[in-house]
Amino acid sequence: MRIVWPLAVAFFFSFTRTLAQQATTAPPSSLLLRPAAVFDGETMHAGWVVLVEGSTIKAAGPADQISTPAGARTVELPGQTLLPGLIEGHSHLLLHPYNETTWNDQVLLESQALRVARATAHARATLLAGYTTARDLGTEGADYADVGLKQAIDQGLIPGPRLLVATRALVATGSYGPKLSVDVDVPQGAQEADGVDGIVRAVREQIGRGADVIKVYADYRWGKGEPSRPTFSQDELTLIVQTAKGAGRPVVAHASTPEGMRRATLAGVETIEHGDGGTLEVFRLMKQRGVALCPTVAAGDAISQYQGWKKGQGPEPERMQQKRLSVQAARKAGVALAVGGDVGVFRHGDNSREAELLVQEYGFSPLEVVQAQTSGNARIFHLLDRGRIQPGLLADLVAVEGDPTQQITALRQVKLVVKGGVVYRE
Repeated sequence: MRIVWPLAVAFFFSFTRTLAQQATTAPPSSLLLRPAAVFDGETMHAGWVVLVEGSTIKAAGPADQISTPAGARTVELPGQTLLPGLIEGHSHLLLHPYNETTWNDQVLLESQALRVARATAHARATLLAGYTTARDLGTEGADYADVGLKQAIDQGLIPGPRLLVATRALVATGSYGPKLSVDVDVPQGAQEADGVDGIVRAVREQIGRGADVIKVYADYRWGKGEPSRPTFSQDELTLIVQTAKGAGRPVVAHASTPEGMRRATLAGVETIEHGDGGTLEVFRLMKQRGVALCPTVAAGDAISQYQGWKKGQGPEPERMQQKRLSVQAARKAGVALAVGGDVGVFRHGDNSREAELLVQEYGFSPLEVVQAQTSGNARIFHLLDRGRIQPGLLADLVAVEGDPTQQITALRQVKLVVKGGVVYRE
């Protein structure tokens, strides 16, 4: 095959320039969005419009009360609901589905360059699915690659959501993985730390390298086939929280046992991730201490299917039954819900799988879940500049076909994505 090199080179640079322009296009001076209705993060408003100026929301209200500035671009969104950009509460952009490659093999065999390349595609898929913000809770063996990914997005080099990154996460020595022969030391999926000096140093190191949040594994499986058990002591967990809070960083805890959840709650973490074995007693303690639950029901659903469960056929796996009881107990105790699916275990861009399961299988109403994925997550994660549609907040917006507060699957019908006033999908 004969290649005309000047033409090929010109095409390459033209294509690259086009992608860069798509990711860095400056927002227009004014953008008027005319949907059928606006969900402001709490309430639905029929007949409202939203005016965007630069990167923020200038006005929102009834169409006859909002004047259109000269030169503004108007986008008609008939039959659609405009809502705040969705917030993904638990993701791992540096992982991809375990039925493609096992977690061990991703950590041990995939180069960091390959994993970052994948994560770039994952970030774009997340944004185009309507998720304009994401908590990324651990690089799982990719060190501080999430910090660079966040910087690339913030600098407009690649499209993606606004990220809150946890970098390496913290585990007690010997409690995590991968684990091979006892004669072989292999890279771990998180940073091992123990005791006063080790914990303080690790927390400070992660913060110094760019962590927005510190994640700790309050319990885990010590050996293959074992149930999860607490890892860090109460004093160690408390020290982790105190050190992080002193630097203005919240702490989140992976915890699935009642004791791990209890210790993490008493230590002062802000969210418990998973909570599979939570009891009414521990959830009441979480409620008392203002700790939210991010149940990640989609991850367990996906893993059970990877392991051979045919959904809708035969008995439900025990882990799924236990998760259902746990979520029921959390609701009874009145624990705040953070919505995040642990995406990375399943496909990025399929983020709304969590919302759908919470409605279809866990008893939440569509309104509750949409509120939680917008204003609720923003409140829990201290993101005061987003999660609602009101003047002065970031112009992070998504339009979907239909009404997601009535039919949760409407979240998949994404027609428009705006982040910081820039239109990424239309």
